[in-house]
Amino acid sequence: MDNKEKLLQGRTALGIEFGSTRIKAVLTDLSGEVLAVGFHDWENSLVNGIWTYSIEEIHEGLRNSYAGMREEVKAKYGVELKTVGAIGISAMMHGYMAFDEKGELLTPFQTWRNSNTEAAADALTELFDFNIPLRWTISHLYQCVLDGEEHLNRVSFVTTLDSYITYLLTGEKNTGVGDASGIFPIDSATCDYDAKMMDAFDALIAPKGYAWKTRDVLPKVLTAGDIAGYLTAEGAALLDDAGWLQPGIPFAPSEGDAGTGMVATASVAPRTGNVSAGTSTFAMLVLEKPLSRMYREIDMVTTPTGFPVAMSHANNGTSDLNAWVNLFGEFAALAGHPMDMGDLYGLLYRNSLNGDADCGGLLSYGYYSGEGVTHLNEGRPLFARTPDAAFTLANFMRTHLYASLGAVKLGMDILLKDEGVKVDKILGHGGLFKTPGVGQRYLSAAVGAPVTVMATASEGGPWGMALLAAYMLLKKEAEGKFSTLEEWLEKEIFAGMAGETLEATPEEIQGFETFTEHYRAGLAAERAAVESMRW
Repeated sequence: MDNKEKLLQGRTALGIEFGSTRIKAVLTDLSGEVLAVGFHDWENSLVNGIWTYSIEEIHEGLRNSYAGMREEVKAKYGVELKTVGAIGISAMMHGYMAFDEKGELLTPFQTWRNSNTEAAADALTELFDFNIPLRWTISHLYQCVLDGEEHLNRVSFVTTLDSYITYLLTGEKNTGVGDASGIFPIDSATCDYDAKMMDAFDALIAPKGYAWKTRDVLPKVLTAGDIAGYLTAEGAALLDDAGWLQPGIPFAPSEGDAGTGMVATASVAPRTGNVSAGTSTFAMLVLEKPLSRMYREIDMVTTPTGFPVAMSHANNGTSDLNAWVNLFGEFAALAGHPMDMGDLYGLLYRNSLNGDADCGGLLSYGYYSGEGVTHLNEGRPLFARTPDAAFTLANFMRTHLYASLGAVKLGMDILLKDEGVKVDKILGHGGLFKTPGVGQRYLSAAVGAPVTVMATASEGGPWGMALLAAYMLLKKEAEGKFSTLEEWLEKEIFAGMAGETLEATPEEIQGFETFTEHYRAGLAAERAAVESMRW
C-alpha cells in the first residue's frame, strides 16, 4: 500500500501537540513514517501576573496546525484529507483550566509556568508526604481554595490543556495516565488517582462546602491503548474549517509532553531515560523501584502505561539561549550580513565546542520564571563573570548551553548519584539537539553517561502522540490480542532505527561538574536579582 492509498483508507495516525512556542500536527502511517506536518507558532502572555493563552488562541492554533498538515497532504499526495485512522492530542503538562457545566472557562488558563501556588504546594506536600510541585493542577486548584476564589462554587470540570482539547473534539472528559500524574498523584498499581490522597484532599476542603468531590471534577484516567472517544461533528468542524474531515474518528487518551517524549524516544520501560530540552527542560528516568525518600526537587509521574517515573523538571530551558542567538542575528543584519537563523544557531553552537570545558568562569541563569528545582518562585535572566574570566564568544555560548541544562542536572545528580538509579540508556530530543554533536555532548557531560539522539528526535512529542494513536488503533483492531506498548515500540517502531550515540570525555564531564559548582554558588546572586530587580 503506497502513501496515497494509506491516506485514502485511513491507515494513518495524527498527533497534535501544544508546545510552549509551537503547536505541531504530525500525520504518520501506522508504522510511524511521517507523511505530513503542520505548524502554528504562538507565545504565552503575562496577563495580570498570570502566564496564559486565551481560548481564542488555543482554537486558532488547533485549526492552523491541522490546516497546514492538511495542505501538505494535498500538495504531496493530491488527496483531500477526509479521515485519519486515529487522533491523539498532547500538550505541555500541568496548569489549570476550570469550566462550568456549560463548558465555559471560569478563570484564565494558568500554564505550567505559573509559580503563584507555593502555599498550596507546600501544604499538599506535607499532607500527602509526596512531592507536589507548584505547577501541578491540584496545586492550582488548592491555591484557588486558599485564595477564596468565587468560581469554585460553579466548577464542573478541572483539567489540563490536552484533556480540554480532547473534550472539545469528542465531548469526553478524560486523559492519559501520564498526563493525569501531573494533575494529582497516581497509584501505579491501579493506574488511577491515589485513593487515600484523594480522600485526604476532600477532607481538607470539606469545610468549604463545595457541591463537588475532587474525583468528580477531574478527568477520568485512561492508559495507552484505551479509546478516549470519537470525533464529533462539532469537533470535526472546529478542527477542519475547510469542512473535509468526517466525524467518527477514534481518539487515543491525551497525554502531556512528558509522556509523548518518553514514547518518541522509546523510554517507557524500566531502566530507560530521556531528556527533553526546549523551552522547558526535563529529564525522566523510568524506575525499577521507589526512591528511598521524597525530594522536593524530583517529580513522580508515570509513563503512558503507568510505570513510575522520576522527573527532574526545569521550567526554564532554552528561552534565554534563544534570546542571545536572536541578538546575534540582529547584529548580523545590522552589519549588512543577515543570516538564516538555522545557520546562525549551527555556527554559534559549533563554535561553543572551542570553549573551555568549565566555561572559563562565566555563569548564566536563563530564569524567565520561577524554578522549582532551585526553589525560586520568580526568575530574572542573569549573566555574570569574574573579572579574570575567559570572556570569549565560544565560552559565552557554551555557558548558555550549559545553563539550559543547569537546573535539570541538579535533579539528575540526586537520582543518579544520591539514589543510584540504574539507567541502561539516555536519549535526547528537542530543539537543543538540532545541531548535531553539540547539545548531545553537553548532556552527556552533565549526566556522565552516553547519550543517544535518534533520527526522529526533531519530530519530538507530536510524533510520539501519533505513535500512541497508532498503537490504540492497532490494539482496537486486534481486539486486545496485542503486545504491550513497550514491546510494540521496541520491536515494531524503533528496531533498526538510525541513531547516534555520543559520550563526553572525562575532561568534559569534570568541566561540567566545575560549572555546576559555580552554578550552585551563584544561586545567591540570582535570588538577589529576583529581590532587587522589581521595576
